[in-house]
Amino acid sequence: MKLSRRRSFQLAAFAVVLPIASCIARAQDYPSRPVRIIVAFSAGGAPDILARLIGQWLSDRLGQPFVVEVVPRKTRQSL
Repeated sequence: MKLSRRRSFQLAAFAVVLPIASCIARAQDYPSRPVRIIVAFSAGGAPDILARLIGQWLSDRLGQPFVVEVVPRKTRQSL
């Protein structure tokens, strides 16, 4: 496959512009709000305690607040 002069110039220009464009683009602060960890079991159980320990560990490591929310599942009632 033979490249034309125009195509090789386009590729060279792209190779020069790509590093410049990556310097201009900056990442946003993520997450901007606290991260929610939802536990679908009752409070005080093993999943709740484990989620709180993991949330604390992640908060210490990442510097972002992690909030554990306990949302128990609705129990199924037989008719």
